Amino acid sequence: MCTHAGFCLGLFSILIIMWQKVLPAYGFDIKDCTVQSFGNGLINHTWRVRVADKTFILQKINHQVFKYPQAIANNIQLIAAYLQAHSPGYVFTTPVKTNEGKELVYIEAMGYFRMFPFVANSHTIDVVNSTAQAFEAATQFGKFTRLLAGFDCTQLQDTLPDFHNLSFRYYQFEQALAGASAEAIAQSKTAIDFIKANYHLTQTFETITKSVAFKKRVTHHDTKISNILLNDQDEGICVIDLDTIMQGYFISDVGDMIRTYVSPVSEEEKDFSKIEIREPYFAAIVEGYLGEMQFELSKEEINHFIYAGKFMIYMQAIRFLADHLMNDVYYGASYPGHNLCRANNQIVLLKKMMEKEDVLQQQVTSFIQKNIRQ
Repeated sequence: MCTHAGFCLGLFSILIIMWQKVLPAYGFDIKDCTVQSFGNGLINHTWRVRVADKTFILQKINHQVFKYPQAIANNIQLIAAYLQAHSPGYVFTTPVKTNEGKELVYIEAMGYFRMFPFVANSHTIDVVNSTAQAFEAATQFGKFTRLLAGFDCTQLQDTLPDFHNLSFRYYQFEQALAGASAEAIAQSKTAIDFIKANYHLTQTFETITKSVAFKKRVTHHDTKISNILLNDQDEGICVIDLDTIMQGYFISDVGDMIRTYVSPVSEEEKDFSKIEIREPYFAAIVEGYLGEMQFELSKEEINHFIYAGKFMIYMQAIRFLADHLMNDVYYGASYPGHNLCRANNQIVLLKKMMEKEDVLQQQVTSFIQKNIRQ
């Protein structure tokens, strides 16, 4: 009999559908399955499914966020075929196919489901607690992009159009500002002024998109630490959560690592005095990512390694602030002013990074000189 734990009542109907239609689509007898909620993902609902001596990860794709689930499946299929042909020893998790040979199960009025094999002796973490973990993650994300350097990334479909398009995000901010109430604008004045004063970061992004020195590559776009599988020794195994894999610029992956690894606290922290730039963690990102990618990146790209962090932090601040001005329609809010607090948190992080820019740049320069980049 199927068992489950940790489900809210709102997911009970999904469980019924799983029992009746999803699990049988993979040839599983529901009497032989054990199903438990799994992980802390905010977008897709995830469960661990045990069948006899095998374990799988089952997900319901959030169709409100990912409007083109088949595009995700197609992208994964293309990348898997390339890696199998060119790097057959690389661990890359691909969906389990249904009895009909499909990567997705579609249930009318419920949406799309998919299943992955569970990688034995692996685990994930939600917070970077050591420079070694930061190094392992940066190495894995860099290795992933390096191994796909020969892949024609124009084959990939955009699963989240304009996801890391800073110009588009700034436009959304301007639209939100134009439609915001006088009260919201007054409440957010300091944050609004900071975003406007640093518009040059958007202009730099626009320069990058027009420069031949910046190459579009296979980019993960969501490089938080929980998207790396680690073994029992906390060594990296592979990247996971492949929904946002699209063509993009290296600043997306490096920037997201910097944004989420270098500070000891997340964007949810209200005590801004706890926000800091941990230089050793930044150095671990440099060593891990450039250890894999330094010969793939142009000199101009490497010169924008620091910008990558500013780009991502600035963009996230914009997104939180725009959502606050629009009455929390995207991220939601747990308390009044939640998204404004998040935006200000990121603004403080960006200011602290700007203060240490020269020191951080020296770490990048030192790594390149030490490794005698030709």
